[in-house]
Amino acid sequence: MEKSTIKKYVAECIGTCVLVLLGCGTAMTVGCSGSGYILTAFAFGLTIVGMAYCIGNISGCHINPAVSFAVYMNGGLNTREFLGYTISQCAGSLIGTLLLRLIFMLSDKTDCTAPSGKDWGMGANTLAGVNDNILAGFLVEILLTFVFIMTILGVTSKKANHGSFGGLIIGLSLTLVHILGIGLTGTSVNPARSLGPAIFALGDAIVQVWIFILAPFIGAGLAAITYKWLESEKQ
Repeated sequence: MEKSTIKKYVAECIGTCVLVLLGCGTAMTVGCSGSGYILTAFAFGLTIVGMAYCIGNISGCHINPAVSFAVYMNGGLNTREFLGYTISQCAGSLIGTLLLRLIFMLSDKTDCTAPSGKDWGMGANTLAGVNDNILAGFLVEILLTFVFIMTILGVTSKKANHGSFGGLIIGLSLTLVHILGIGLTGTSVNPARSLGPAIFALGDAIVQVWIFILAPFIGAGLAAITYKWLESEKQ
């Protein structure tokens, strides 16, 4: 394996770790109030902005298997690279969640998003906001991921020439989908972001995590196909 490829995987691991640490960490501390939704949405979005300008020139700053899947479908990654990115992102999610767990445990702090006591919710995704309706949750995650990935593909297209503003636009789009999605599913649009917290939170989160893994991949696939068709029509 080339040294540059290893650096890409390490960058994706670090980026996803930071996303979970700051995004889910914010959800754990402020997510139980109305204003907490906005703070959490901006935490995820601003983390993307920061990481885009930090590791974007190294790995592209996917920090999301759904993003990597869309890039893979459009020929930007080969199969080996896609698998390497996905594994690295999931590892980063697990590390980020572990760090959160240690912080909350050592500080004896209660997670206000958890049902009670020290049963930390870890900012995990569940279907509680849609009354545990699987179809509704699936639809929400597919649509939000579709919008998010379409934005990414448009901003990063070489034909568009958006320049250095790409990271800001992508971060704001993630903030936007969170503003709607937090009250419904907690907003995943990212299988890796959902996996780590679900493993540590257990309960409904681990039972329902398959939805937050599968639905974003479907949304990303639909976005990749749609954008490729739309862009081809411009030629």
